[in-house]
Amino acid sequence: MKADVRLMITGDGSHTAVNQALDKTYHSIHGAYQESQRVFIELGLWNAFDTFPNDTLHIFEMGLGTGLNALLTAREAEKHRRSIVYTAIEAFPMDLEDAQQLNYDELLGTNYLNAIHTAAWNQSSQITPHFTLTKLEGHLQELHTDERFHLIYYDAFAPTAQPELWEPELFQQMADLLLPNGRLTTYCSKSYVQRNMRAAGLVVEKHPGPPHKRDILRAIKPL
Repeated sequence: MKADVRLMITGDGSHTAVNQALDKTYHSIHGAYQESQRVFIELGLWNAFDTFPNDTLHIFEMGLGTGLNALLTAREAEKHRRSIVYTAIEAFPMDLEDAQQLNYDELLGTNYLNAIHTAAWNQSSQITPHFTLTKLEGHLQELHTDERFHLIYYDAFAPTAQPELWEPELFQQMADLLLPNGRLTTYCSKSYVQRNMRAAGLVVEKHPGPPHKRDILRAIKPL
């Protein structure tokens, strides 16, 4: 089922989408780009580059959404010439017509967004020379894979909209997907989310967030 969305401009000039059924935005209204850049690229990807300097990075994203996180990751893969194998799961994909109105390529000087959204579901697609994408259509709770990941972007809607995606069993599932010393980053720093991560055996760190967001989280799977 396609997501029913409308687009809006956020504080830094980049688009976000508003899920009409949940009445929730996909990104911060204060700046979609600067939120994704801080939470997933600076806190997650750059740290993973340093932690696994010789590896092809395997990344899992919970919630493909607008494709912004995937686009920023593809940009970093080309900039650093690091091979990234990226898997994203999405239960309610955006309609292609809506996705093609997003202004990320124009804003960032890239040309990846259309390829991300037109890539076939449930199979591997080469988006750039260093970035391979597999989009899975379905619910996280139904995911079954033998693949293990260096990094997880946990970008579900807020707990007020999707509380079931912030429960202990979901973070145990995420911990099981991570390789030893793997990382998970998310914008949500609520105390019970931190407790649920720790219950799954993850070491939780709080870090400064993007503008208008005090704290964000990075969780690490011990060696």
